[in-house]
Amino acid sequence: MATVASVTTDLTTCAVCLDLLDNPKSLPCLHAFCLKCLEGIFENKRPGNKALCPVCRNEFCIPPAGLGGLQHHFFAHLLLDVHKAAKDKSDESPCEVCFEESCTSSEKIPTATMYCVNCKQKLCKQCSKPHRRMKGGGHQIKRLSAAMEKELIELSGCACDKHKDEQVKLYCSDCKENICLICSAVNHRNHNCTEIAEAAADFRQTMDDDGARILLAISTLREQSREMEQDKDKFRCELDDTWNMVLATGDIIKRSVDDQVHEVLSELQKVESENAKKTDNVEESYQIALVSMESYHACATELLDKGQPCDLTRAASELHDRATELLGKDAATVKYQPPRLTFTPADVTQVKYLGVVGKLTITTEGEPDAYICGDIGV
Repeated sequence: MATVASVTTDLTTCAVCLDLLDNPKSLPCLHAFCLKCLEGIFENKRPGNKALCPVCRNEFCIPPAGLGGLQHHFFAHLLLDVHKAAKDKSDESPCEVCFEESCTSSEKIPTATMYCVNCKQKLCKQCSKPHRRMKGGGHQIKRLSAAMEKELIELSGCACDKHKDEQVKLYCSDCKENICLICSAVNHRNHNCTEIAEAAADFRQTMDDDGARILLAISTLREQSREMEQDKDKFRCELDDTWNMVLATGDIIKRSVDDQVHEVLSELQKVESENAKKTDNVEESYQIALVSMESYHACATELLDKGQPCDLTRAASELHDRATELLGKDAATVKYQPPRLTFTPADVTQVKYLGVVGKLTITTEGEPDAYICGDIGV
């Protein structure tokens, strides 16, 4: 359980500047901040504008009087006073009254041993005596001790806001405020008022019940937070497994497509090789025929130009037979006929509808139907 000192420190620390609260203002969500910190955060806000609490993000409205019109956090202010009073409670603290009136060195000033709750002063025993016999009633004098902070929290804050010399005695249910007897007689005459102790007992029970429910809600939220962390880790594993599975499936499909591409390209290479052999054979037959006929033509021309009649008669029969043979082979009838290639590509626009990779189904617990993310194809 938190100690009084730790609770005091928490409640007197501004969540923005992380320093002791200065002129603490309370938002409707009960979080307290320095007025100057709020003015810095909401410098662009105007009265009537909506704003969010810097801690819990709860929305509130800037008061008509500006941020200074926010409810003053009286309990935080009380804790600050207690903190200030208890901070220097060592035996070396001088009496504040003697210190202010003394003109001598501080070594001769009596040590403070008492504390006046009403005046918020540290006093020596002698200076504390008049405070016990004040005209409006004796002040509350406490001895400085290690337990002073707790005692001051219990005893401070009892002065009436409107009549500083009066102690609050009653609680006005209609106005929801503590009042003194003068307030009761003047401004709360016909109001429903009860003794503070009685009203506090009722409020204590309500606050205890609310606190128990809040603790139960805290416990429930913490348990849900733990379950969420476990579910988050489980989802992360499922996500990673699914991710890797999609990639692995995609790799298989890619390899299959690559294999098919390789198969088609291999077939094209085979056709290319066979066609090359065919063109070589046709080209070779053309070249042989050309050489033979050009040789015949050169020989016959030479004989006609330079031969004697007897040379013509001697070779005419053989030349005629050779010409008949060459013309009979007619190499021009051998023609090159390349194969016709036709490739019909797959309808890749339909692949995404074929569910080639698979189907991703996303379900949320508590929902009646599964949400289908879609089919992915390659």
